[in-house]
Amino acid sequence: MRYLPKSPADRKEMLAEIGVASIDDLFATIPEEYQFKRDLAIPRQHGESEIIDRFREFASQNATGYASFLGAGVYRHYRPVLIDTVVSRGEFLTSYTPYQPEISQGTLQAMFEFQTMICELTGMEIANASMYDGSTGAAEAIMMAVRVTGRDGAVIARTVHPEYREVVATYAQHQEIPTVEVGYTENGRVDLAALDAAINDNTACVLIQSPNFFGTIEDVAAIAEIAHKKGALLIVSIAEAISLGIVKPPAEADIVSLEAQSFGVAPSYGGPFCGVIACKEKFLRQMPGRIVGETKDMDGKRGFVLTLSTREQHIRREKATSNICTNQALVAMMTTVFLTVYGKEGMKDLAVQNLAKAKYAADSLGNAGKVLFSGAPRFHEFVLDLGRDAEAANTALLEKKIIGGLPLSKWYPELGPNVSLWCATELTTKAQVDAAAEALK
Repeated sequence: MRYLPKSPADRKEMLAEIGVASIDDLFATIPEEYQFKRDLAIPRQHGESEIIDRFREFASQNATGYASFLGAGVYRHYRPVLIDTVVSRGEFLTSYTPYQPEISQGTLQAMFEFQTMICELTGMEIANASMYDGSTGAAEAIMMAVRVTGRDGAVIARTVHPEYREVVATYAQHQEIPTVEVGYTENGRVDLAALDAAINDNTACVLIQSPNFFGTIEDVAAIAEIAHKKGALLIVSIAEAISLGIVKPPAEADIVSLEAQSFGVAPSYGGPFCGVIACKEKFLRQMPGRIVGETKDMDGKRGFVLTLSTREQHIRREKATSNICTNQALVAMMTTVFLTVYGKEGMKDLAVQNLAKAKYAADSLGNAGKVLFSGAPRFHEFVLDLGRDAEAANTALLEKKIIGGLPLSKWYPELGPNVSLWCATELTTKAQVDAAAEALK
């Protein structure tokens, strides 16, 4: 029970008002065997040095020194030390979820710069600041498309992250949005013929991911043409934001849902991350979240304001475009610092490094198995058929301090138990790839 600083006189007055003589009388309806009447078994107090030693002991139990080839929506990238230096400042760190109109100009400007850089990366005209993460962003984008088009159906590629699809299914069920999934071809891309057949007059949008869950880059222009000719919007989900350093931005899309975790946000056991929605300006009024705009004050000086706030805290519930009740402003600040540090050329160089590491890994590990979906371009993930059970292979690799790829049979049973998804980033070394290749032999 939470500690309540009530004096004995306060308690006596409250009990009298309730009409009981004591605390025991108040809880008399609770059976005796369920009443806790002894003192709590709390260990003795510890000195600061003892506490530090205890947490160091806990930390020593973490797995360290492992080579990891996991990706699948959460990616290990180098985080410049400047990120924590900036976001740890009290002005940013203590504000938690700044959404009031009176946000400081510094925080507003940081959000504005965040939106601007997201637009430059995605090829979209406007971006919000921000959503929870990539999965909820994809679901919010579908609901946005339903509002824009007046239709209520969605066609979703099976190459979209399976956990994203699970989140979308939860949203769609309660929003009464019927969904249809379409498969993929031998090159790992969406089956365009099946996609074309799945879209009808009730389809509000098509949701794809590029690079998709297999690491394959989709033909966004061809998919956009199919969707648009039938009056549907195209939503492109991006789970690996670093790809935008070298992959052509999905400018043909109507809405882009981005997970910005790769931009300086540590994996952190799975969150919190940073979702973003960017879109064409004509859809501005249907965008969830909020937008920061640039203006001038009474003296003509540059300033920043919350231009659009379509959340329930700001407007009548029936007018809200989303029930998102907070945002990832501090995490978005991390991505802003990351993008500022790297810049345009740095982002390109980083993406090239990831591309090169993955190429070397696919070539090396492919000698111990077979790389699938090789008929289309990919970024830094690839699907590998090991020729033996992927779970068993991972168990053997762990003995050599190697975390193998993600087995895919749970979500793609048609691929069989031997197939897993592998990832290599700029933090993956040649020695680690060589060790994994040797172990797999």
